[in-house]
Amino acid sequence: MPFRPNVVIATLAATAAMLAIAGTVRAGGDKVAFPEAYAQSVLYSTIDRPDIKQYRELYTSRAAIDAAKKGEPLPSGTVLTLVQYAAKLDAQGNPEKDANGRFIKTNIVGYTVMEKRTGWGAEYPDSQRNGEWEYQAFRADKTPNTQADLKTCFACHKPLDKQDFVQTYDRLKAAP
Repeated sequence: MPFRPNVVIATLAATAAMLAIAGTVRAGGDKVAFPEAYAQSVLYSTIDRPDIKQYRELYTSRAAIDAAKKGEPLPSGTVLTLVQYAAKLDAQGNPEKDANGRFIKTNIVGYTVMEKRTGWGAEYPDSQRNGEWEYQAFRADKTPNTQADLKTCFACHKPLDKQDFVQTYDRLKAAP
């Protein structure tokens, strides 16, 4: 059988293309694992959400808070955990409030997590990329919420590039 350089070159090119596709870094929330120890980190803020009748707690590391206080980007490895609780409702379906006028939390309804790692995000087009952040939503049982549209996380955080894409950056700066 005669040597056919074009066939060899085409085969090598096809193999290289398949390896490049297989080796491509994956994008998506599956990079983010549930942060089991989130409650041992710093509770830096709470939020009442009357529109969805939720009480929310926000947790992160001391290193993230220290960086925000200096006006710096949050370090690689930062995990921000938002714990969503149903608010206790009165007979009319309105959230009940404690002595300080804050919603009373009941059961956890879900978690939203954003995590930053060096090199993450490069797979996204500039129109979507949020620096090196990835997002994931979890159900109350700590399993990924596969129904969550994580593109909305990127869209909501995208305009916040001057504060490292973090909605609560000012709350981090004010944390104790």
